[in-house]
Amino acid sequence: MASALTFLMLIAGGIALVIQNMLMTRITHSASTVLIALVLNSAVGLVLLISLLAGKTGASGFYELLQSFKSWMFLPGILGCFFVFTAITGYQNIGASRTIAILVASQLVAGLGYDIYRSGTEELLKNASAIIGAVLLVTGAFLVASRGF
Repeated sequence: MASALTFLMLIAGGIALVIQNMLMTRITHSASTVLIALVLNSAVGLVLLISLLAGKTGASGFYELLQSFKSWMFLPGILGCFFVFTAITGYQNIGASRTIAILVASQLVAGLGYDIYRSGTEELLKNASAIIGAVLLVTGAFLVASRGF
């Protein structure tokens, strides 16, 4: 049951990401810079997450946040902003399907590389079907992304 719910949530998340990027691209058309869309996106997310944390844990959640904070913890936010920036730029310059193809293929290759790194090279044969699938997906992404280049 949990894996089915996770699968459905991932599908919904993928659809939501496309809608988010389309809307953020629309914001950039009425603004002078893509940074306005990024600031709005981040501000709304921050307010939502702060509200959820406060509702779930009260002040103790903020105390825990301050107690566990390390400077490297800024990196996920920086990487997330970079991802959203590149997606919006891609939607504007090369279109949604090409952007998604390139992003998904690069995420799959990086994720597969990470999984192989974690499991060790002795598990490489067990990952053969995933590697073949990744090659097929990257080939498909290349075909989608290369049209018009």
